[in-house]
Amino acid sequence: MAETAVRSSRVLLVAGEASGDLHGGHLVQALRRRCPAAQVVGVGGAQLRAAGMEVLVDVNQLSAAGLVEIAGSIPRHWWVMRLLKRQMDRHRPDVVVLVDYPGFNQFVAKEAHRRGIPVLFYIAPQVWAWGQGRARRMAGFIDRLAVIFPFEEAIFNAHGRPFARYVGHPLLDGLEVSADRAQTRRRHGFSEAQPLLVLMPGSRCTEVSLLLPNLLQAAALLKADGWQVALLQAPTVDRTFLEQVAGGPLPLPLIAGDTYNLLAAADAGLIASGTATLEAALLGCPPVIVYRFSWLTYLLAKLVIGRRTMGLPNVVLGRRAFPELLQREARPAALVRAVAELQARRPQVEAAMAELHSKMGSAGASQRAADLLLELIP
Repeated sequence: MAETAVRSSRVLLVAGEASGDLHGGHLVQALRRRCPAAQVVGVGGAQLRAAGMEVLVDVNQLSAAGLVEIAGSIPRHWWVMRLLKRQMDRHRPDVVVLVDYPGFNQFVAKEAHRRGIPVLFYIAPQVWAWGQGRARRMAGFIDRLAVIFPFEEAIFNAHGRPFARYVGHPLLDGLEVSADRAQTRRRHGFSEAQPLLVLMPGSRCTEVSLLLPNLLQAAALLKADGWQVALLQAPTVDRTFLEQVAGGPLPLPLIAGDTYNLLAAADAGLIASGTATLEAALLGCPPVIVYRFSWLTYLLAKLVIGRRTMGLPNVVLGRRAFPELLQREARPAALVRAVAELQARRPQVEAAMAELHSKMGSAGASQRAADLLLELIP
């Protein structure tokens, strides 16, 4: 790749939800360290905007959870797809970068491939959960696939050409705490003598509305048993919405902007299935992994994936080291029992978190993904 090509490169990037915005932001920062003048435009949020991307559509206009919930947002997705196709036609990018969000981004990839534009897909769809037919199809319209779990490279490359490359998990690039356990607890008014539980009901309004009521009921039971409890606020969900779901003023502290420090200071968490469960376990907060879909989404998911392990820490470890409570299992009394189970098995839980650290590898995923991106620029 010539130096002039690097300087004049134009990237179209699509991140469809909060985690993609975060990891996409780190990727753009890594790209700009190599190519300060690279132009990046696309779909994203605050993190990508801060990294210097021109945001054409805000991420909050896209994100949805579940098969049925996504179906309800089809008109928005259709409008965004039209905009992206127009962008490709009028301002042809050198490369299209798609960060996670496979339900939508696979269609963007096909449109780019149809136009002869190279495609980097960063953070692969979880074919090990949903079946491997998608891996075979993706090889036909994606030039490079940057995978973030060590076992994924072999899964994707088993279906034709070797287009997948393991880059490591981007969480490790920014998973840092700025205060010790005692400092964090003092700052937020929590005692060091009592156990601390954190609630993380998700970053999408649909999942929060399904999970939060049961989490709050479980929190009330645990508070009566001597636990301190904090509700951690995702940047995509505001207090007003949380209070609407709770049916009134929140009965416990709502804390925004100090998530990693609080996870490192907590003894356990009731956490929506997803990246946050991995963050918690890596920071030493053993998660109870919870999720509730709409019933139609749940029935469809059961047909596709059955009842295999869904929690990311458990998937990486290859066993159910942390409790998983899905759908009707995620009732308040069961959540309380799961927290007690974590405490009773503390030595084994600590060993599982240490093993998880070892399996996840080293930092540098964002830079390695940026290097893959640069390989695609002529």
